[in-house]
Amino acid sequence: MITGSCFCAAITWQLNGRLQDGRACHCSRCRKAFSGASSAYAELTPGSRFQWITGKEKLVIHATGEEWGLGFCGVCGSTLCGIRRGEVHGVTLGCVEGDPGVAIEQHLFVGSKAPWDHIGGHAPQYLEHPPPRN
Repeated sequence: MITGSCFCAAITWQLNGRLQDGRACHCSRCRKAFSGASSAYAELTPGSRFQWITGKEKLVIHATGEEWGLGFCGVCGSTLCGIRRGEVHGVTLGCVEGDPGVAIEQHLFVGSKAPWDHIGGHAPQYLEHPPPRN
């Protein structure tokens, strides 16, 4: 089981399952939403069961596209999750308690990263979207 919470711990969650596709997006929108050099995000694997444990009523959803949104704590502002079609799609790795069982596997939109950002590690970097999966 994977658990997580926001900075102030007003909202907590658990995931019965695993995470996949750890990634960091360096676009200007993710830098603002995550208040950093990039996002750090992973998707729920198919069949995983996500559940809010405490504070779901404090969750604020900001629509970022027609079917997409981000979930924030309405108390402390922590970015907690991505929403797709009204369901949790993935979680921010910075809010996971302990080892999330996934690492950053790719860096996206490095063509628009902040000039002060220096990307380390060995994960592949893509100027925009990664190539389609086979």
